[in-house]
Amino acid sequence: MKYDVMIIGGGPAGLSAAIYAARGGLKTGLFEKGIIGGQITVTNDVENYPGFPEPLSGFELTERMRQQAEIYKAKFIDEEVTAIGMEGLCKIIETSENTYRTKSLIICTGAHPRLLNVPGEERFTGRGVSYCATCDGALYRDKVVAVVGGGDSAVEEALFLTRFAKKVYIIHRRDELRAQKIIQERALKNPKVEMVWDTVVQKIHGTEQLENLELYNRRTEKVSFLPVDGVFIYVGILPNNELLESRLELDSSGFVLTNENMHTNVPGIYAAGDIRHTPLRQVVTATSDGAIAAYSAEKWIMENYDDVIGVENNDNDEQ
Repeated sequence: MKYDVMIIGGGPAGLSAAIYAARGGLKTGLFEKGIIGGQITVTNDVENYPGFPEPLSGFELTERMRQQAEIYKAKFIDEEVTAIGMEGLCKIIETSENTYRTKSLIICTGAHPRLLNVPGEERFTGRGVSYCATCDGALYRDKVVAVVGGGDSAVEEALFLTRFAKKVYIIHRRDELRAQKIIQERALKNPKVEMVWDTVVQKIHGTEQLENLELYNRRTEKVSFLPVDGVFIYVGILPNNELLESRLELDSSGFVLTNENMHTNVPGIYAAGDIRHTPLRQVVTATSDGAIAAYSAEKWIMENYDDVIGVENNDNDEQ
């Protein structure tokens, strides 16, 4: 089956790319093996997406994006991509069920936070457990929160949370932080921040919402309970790059390198959203990436192909 643009990943970046590509008259297909919307669907309140002064859920926001893409006849394909290949400029996409050919490809496979893998973490994700202070910090105004981790991201986000929370605990498994010294100094001097050294979270408790953390001190071997309204976990972020490692240029952490047009090192292949090497991973930056990738793909097709399959010819797919 032939397409002008195919997109792998149905989060905000992929949905934005689908809207722009299909609206631009390109025959557009989007693969999503799971839930349309990606990680943002577990967020109960999105408060910082422009144009929505009233909070809405991540599911509702991305469902609107999906409906918008379908208006322009983007095709959603519920199949898992198993391999990506090339035939000249043509990209070959293998799934467990079919083979697809496309002129251009936009990778929006995203990333995922490294989990603590403790009881209660999955249950209370979106109900007290968060992996993004920028996304959810404002929900904890005048409340007590904890941050798990000791690197730059953990300490920087703990400082960010002090703008809202009345108390921020930093829980770290060692007796010193790994963050840059200047960031450490700011945290240690902040009256709202309290360090919990040599400690790991071994269980997350609550009823409908998170209520407390069960902690284990590695030095004293004692168990304690810390009442908090929320916990922010920063023990790493991992790119979903399994399909890409042998083909695309990646940074040292495994994220895809692109230029300002979202173009990778392979002609006609673009990357957008959290899978990309980027300083900020938010819904608004993902949708921006997706729009740029679709626009750039359209220009690349016009420069390298004599025809566009187009949305008007979607009824009869060619093998």
